[in-house]
Amino acid sequence: MKKVALFAFNGELMCFVHVLLNALEMKDKGYEVKIVIEGSATKLVPELAKEGTPMSPLYKKAKDLGLIDGVCKACSNKMGVLEEIKTEGLRLLDEMTGHPSMVRYREEGFDIITF
Repeated sequence: MKKVALFAFNGELMCFVHVLLNALEMKDKGYEVKIVIEGSATKLVPELAKEGTPMSPLYKKAKDLGLIDGVCKACSNKMGVLEEIKTEGLRLLDEMTGHPSMVRYREEGFDIITF
């Protein structure tokens, strides 16, 4: 099985939407896919989690399918959304000095794509 980890760094909503769309398509095609939310993209989570916003259905679908592997703890804190991330029930990733480790995903056999 093809394994892909999508690391989303960009805090632009339309860029992040493409992460969600690609993850959902990959899942539909039989890939094992994980989304890791990093950098300024962490600030998008509270906005996407709001019911009734245009992109919340995509986010909710990806979350419900378990595609969001986690969110950078250090970046969430820096962007001021750490509590919202916790409330949303997303896993905080911090194994590399407060940030997610790409090496761990590589060692687990994932190809890494950054956005």
